Amino acid sequence: MHSIVYGIPNCDTVKKARTWLADHGIEFTFHDFKKQGVPSAELDTWLEAAGWETLLNRKGTTWRKLDAAVQARVTDSDSAKKVMLEHASTIKRPVITWPSGQVTVGFSPEQWPA
Repeated sequence: MHSIVYGIPNCDTVKKARTWLADHGIEFTFHDFKKQGVPSAELDTWLEAAGWETLLNRKGTTWRKLDAAVQARVTDSDSAKKVMLEHASTIKRPVITWPSGQVTVGFSPEQWPA
């Protein structure tokens, strides 16, 4: 089994993560949110592992473009999940699931189990 990197191919952080993994000989599959969508069951796992506050990217353009009322309704894991399923770019990237079952969010090689 190998890791799965979830994200958007033109995201600079995802590019850095994919390069780092390849440079360190770590096998992975890339899951493109734009082409393959956000897998709902996996999103539940990520929310449980990382928490909605970590997973929701409130600094990104997509979040900032959302209506203020939509932003205000995001107050817990369920409401965050709804927004993330509708707007994949509100998910902080990359999300990586490791063979051990560990989930990491963002580019943090020092925290990766590799």
